[in-house]
Amino acid sequence: MFTPEEREAALGLYDRLGSVPAVVAELGYPSERCLYGWIARRDGACTRPRAVRYPAQEKAAAARRVLSGESCAAVAADVGASASAVLRWRDAYAEGGIGALMAKGDVVAPGPRADAGALPDDAGELKRMVLELQLENDLMRQVVELVKKDPCVDPTRLSNREKAQVIDAMRGTYSLSCLASRLGIAAPSYGDGPPIAGGAPDKWAEARAAVVEEFEGAGRSRGYRYVHRRLAERGIACGERKVRELMAEEGCVVVYLRRPKRWSSYAGEVSEAPPNLVERSFRAEAPNRLWLTDITEFALPDAGEPKVYLSPVVDCFDGMLASWSIGTSPNAELANSSLERACEGLADGEAPVVHSDRGGHYRWPGWISICEERGLTRSMSRKGCSPDNAACEGFFGRLKNEFFHGRDWRGVGAEEFMRRLDAWLRYYNEVRIKESLGWMSPKRYRESLGLAA
Repeated sequence: MFTPEEREAALGLYDRLGSVPAVVAELGYPSERCLYGWIARRDGACTRPRAVRYPAQEKAAAARRVLSGESCAAVAADVGASASAVLRWRDAYAEGGIGALMAKGDVVAPGPRADAGALPDDAGELKRMVLELQLENDLMRQVVELVKKDPCVDPTRLSNREKAQVIDAMRGTYSLSCLASRLGIAAPSYGDGPPIAGGAPDKWAEARAAVVEEFEGAGRSRGYRYVHRRLAERGIACGERKVRELMAEEGCVVVYLRRPKRWSSYAGEVSEAPPNLVERSFRAEAPNRLWLTDITEFALPDAGEPKVYLSPVVDCFDGMLASWSIGTSPNAELANSSLERACEGLADGEAPVVHSDRGGHYRWPGWISICEERGLTRSMSRKGCSPDNAACEGFFGRLKNEFFHGRDWRGVGAEEFMRRLDAWLRYYNEVRIKESLGWMSPKRYRESLGLAA
């Protein structure tokens, strides 16, 4: 802090020389910015050029004075800055040290060594000073190592690539924003990907390993939202966007093959079709109010193996499978048996609407007879309009993406395939969690509502 006599001497010399730089060169004090401030206050007008910037060292010194208890107005008067600017410096310095005050182009240079008697009494401030000195020391060590590897490196003018190498070596100890600010490089220029080989440990190592584990545990069939949820359940803090990045870096790509032309059960207008009562509103307020059904085909790669067909009954309340039948022929027995099994779970008075496409299985006497005996109401999509049964088609899509596509089924016979398919359908009902159900399986969701034992 300058005495009133020192200020008067500087202002008097300025009046004689008329040049701020000449006064600073003559007296050795204060800084040009400070002298501009003294002149502005004395003359009642701001004469400091707008282009003049305060170095990080001067900002840090002003911030330390305010943090040690000096008046913000007094400090602002000494350095020739506004009180609001000094307050911003104080807050930035308190949060991130001198690195947070550095502008692009500021050089990495240690500040003057303070005398023991000038050290602040505040323990937090002393800690910040120690960390700042430690950062400066570690930076200089890394620059020296860089010069040892390449004598052509100029330590006073590091390129962005060289600065990135320094940052990579120190990211295990310091944050990217702190290092980038200290070295005068924008963080986006460096990137936020994994460290290059030979650098500091990856701070996402635990999350990275967990991402791969959960992805593989789900059979490489679930996306980033599922993986993010599983990491949260394990207590690993990692945002959805970061999970997507880690999955991409680790090659965790869900394999969805192009859907082949779907097999059709349409057999012509064998009987009068009932009206479409659903009109694409696939919602139900309680179980056993609205069921969907259809038949899908699985073609195994081995020659001689028959195709496998699945006929499920899907409850629109929560997506639970009320029943299913699996066989090697898409006949009426396959469709009828799945409906009969679903009806076995109905309570007295329950008579859901059963919605299907216009396949022949749902227009033959056997199917119609089951519906009439159980009091079920039939509903059908329009001819050739798969969106009218979109919820069931969506189930088939998830099933094939998570269970069938992207797997090597060579050497698996029809009987073994049907056994595995049946196991997956049970997993779907009892274990597979869904975001729409609050990340619960259909069975657990019903249990939480008191709808299942």
